[in-house]
Parts: sequence; structure tokens; C-alpha cells
Amino acid sequence: MTAPTAAFSVCRDCHRIGGENRHRCAACGSPRVVAHNELGSLSLAHLDCDAFYASIEKRDDPSLAQKPVIVGGGTRGVVTTACYIARIRGVRSAMPMFKALKLCPEATVIRPNMEKYAGVGREIRQMMRDLTPLVQPVSIDEAFMDLKGTERLHGEPSSVTLTRLAARIEYEIGVSVSIGLSHNKFLAKMASDLEKPRGFSVIGRAETRDYLRAKPISAIWGVGDAMAAKLKADGLTMISQLQDMDDTDFIRRYGAMGLRLSKLAHGIDDRSVEPDGEAKSISAETTFNCDLHRADDLVPVLRRLCEKVSGRLKATDLAATGITLRLKTSDFRLRTRQRKLQDPTRLADRIFAAGRSLLEHELDGTRFRLIGIGCSGFAPAASADPDDLVDPGFAKRAKAEAALDSLRNRFGQKAIETGYTYGAPSPKSEPRRP
Repeated sequence: MTAPTAAFSVCRDCHRIGGENRHRCAACGSPRVVAHNELGSLSLAHLDCDAFYASIEKRDDPSLAQKPVIVGGGTRGVVTTACYIARIRGVRSAMPMFKALKLCPEATVIRPNMEKYAGVGREIRQMMRDLTPLVQPVSIDEAFMDLKGTERLHGEPSSVTLTRLAARIEYEIGVSVSIGLSHNKFLAKMASDLEKPRGFSVIGRAETRDYLRAKPISAIWGVGDAMAAKLKADGLTMISQLQDMDDTDFIRRYGAMGLRLSKLAHGIDDRSVEPDGEAKSISAETTFNCDLHRADDLVPVLRRLCEKVSGRLKATDLAATGITLRLKTSDFRLRTRQRKLQDPTRLADRIFAAGRSLLEHELDGTRFRLIGIGCSGFAPAASADPDDLVDPGFAKRAKAEAALDSLRNRFGQKAIETGYTYGAPSPKSEPRRP
């Protein structure tokens, strides 16, 4: 979409922040620059995977990369999804398969593997939860996320964090996503559909009303064919008409649905992002550029990850009673080790102590390409980290950590480091590239 003259921009390839609207990134030359005058303040996003099932099948069989692919049933079934090459030929989801094959007879048809797709969906949602616990799945391949309040934790605006997430998903999972960023769920969902595939679109507060005026009522999320037909019979087809109507009269005619439509027509949506049940884990992980096996290399990375997880716990008023260490070997075998804590904790010091103990048992010469640390078994923050009579130095370390948190909140995450991480390279959250 066309944005107003922007005072803020970000490159979706190198993640460089710019101060003006550019057609190309000044650092890497990429044309994939997002510019908007509210880009630095918006934090509610909708992430939607592009042609999800077909993209996974192409990932798993590279020979299909440049071919039309349809995922669906046999000749008497329907299309579950189609890749963008097939969509150019007119193939659409829910279309009868015989009709799809008439439009695109050269397409490769693959029966759905829902177990595989669900597993990939879980991996992507975990990457989202690594950034914020406020993740609300809508389906297997899309979810809302609210990054408000995480800017200080990540050391960058939410929009930049989202461009990094999209790049990480594409490189590590092998599928692309489109992201919509706005000030509420309705508009974030609408924005994510604007530039698929690999899109990143923004709808700001200032432009909301004018942007919606030009849209048909059918663009409102939840308006199906039956409701659209009923409104059309009453002469209502454009959102601009709803904006200009008297709200009381419209609500009288259409009841609760009228109230909902009236609010959305004005861009009002006060629904919050609601995680599906209580958060099951908060974690952070990184994939190395080169496989590592020495404690001297792995321990500093583990410490940084523990500090990230601790920061996320503190940002959400949670404490954890369980610690999980994840290691992926050079041949892609996953090792998961867990430990139950005596008391709930929010402290990086305690998370690191448990994680390091688990790591030491795995240092047998095996080379690792990934390390991660996670927390689970949540309890209220008020129950966290009681005085430890067995460890007389605990109170001093807890006080020192509080001082570190205060300094980092004021000056940024990299303002001060511990002895474990000082001078050590930062772990790369981006996966290695082939």
C-alpha cells in the first residue's frame, strides 16, 4: 500500500533502520524497504504464511520450486491450497479439483499431510513466542502477536523485530510469511493480505478512516456471502456508506452485528491478543554459523540466552518452575534435557545455573548447530526467588542482577555484560545459510 511521507523506514533484508522513505536500502541496495510515518510506534501484527501447505511441499522437494503445485484431494476432491504459480492460472482454495486441473493441467497434485503441516506451524508459533508471550493463533498458518512493551527488551522497534522474524522463518523453516502491522487486530489482519507473498504492510492510525472508505463491506473480517448479500439488498456495498450512516439507526436494523460492523467501519477494534490458554513455555535459541562443541564457546551463548529468557519472564510477571535445554547436533538430531526447580524463578542467574548443569552432561565431543533454553511450569511472580539459606551468596547475586536490569533498561541490553559474555561474540539468531 502507499504510505504517507515517512520519517522511519526499515530494510526487510538487512534490517537497517532509515530516517526517510527510500526506494532502495542505502546499506544493501535491496528494494524491500518498508516506510511509514507510524512504523516506529505500532506493535500489533498479524502473521500469515504464504501458500503454506504448498510451500512446505516445495521446500521438501526442491524439484517442484518452479512448478505449479496443488495440495488437495483426488479428482473428486477439492483444492486445499495452491502455490502462487497455480494461482496465476486461476486455481483457488476450495475449488473442485477437476476444475483446478482444467485451469492448470500441468500442476503437481499432492495429498495433504496435516501432521507435517501442523508440526511446521508449531515451530513458527514458537519463534513468535520467543519474541512475546502474546501470540494468538487463528489457524495452523496464521496468528496475531502483540509486541507492545518488548521494544526495550529487544533493543529495537517492533517493526524491526518483525522483519527479523520473517527472515528467520524463511531461512530456518523454509517458508515465507506476510506480515500486517497496525494498531488493532482488524487492521493488522487486513494489512497482511495487501502484498502477499513475502509482504510487510502497515495501516496507521492517521490513515485508518480514509483507507477504509474505499473498501467494500465484504473486506470486513467476518462478513460472509450471506451477510454481504443482505447488506447489498439494502443498498449497502461500501464501507464509506457505513461510516456516513447514523450508528443508532444501523444498529437498530442489524442488532449486534450492526454494532460490530459500525465499529469496524470506523477502524475501531478493542479486542486484545489473547494467547490460546496459558503460556506453556518462554524460550530463546540460536543456530550457529559453525558447529560448536567446546564449553568455552557454548557457555557464553547459553548465558546470553538465559538473560533473554529472564527478561521475558520479568516483562510478563511470570516465574518458572522448570528449565529445558535444547541442543541440535550437526546431523540434526535433537537433544532435550529438563530440570525441575526447587522454587519458582525469574532470575537469569538461576536459569543459567540449571541450564549450565544440564549442558555439562552433554559435552562429550558432539558438535552442535543449535542451542536453546526454555522455561515452563509458570507461577505468579510474587512467588519467585525466596531467600536461599543454603546459598549465602544468592541474595548478593540477585541484588546485582536487579542493578544490571536497571542499567539495561536505561541504556540498552548491550550497555553492560557479565564475565561470562564479555568479549564473547553474540549468538546469531539468524540461521546459517546454505
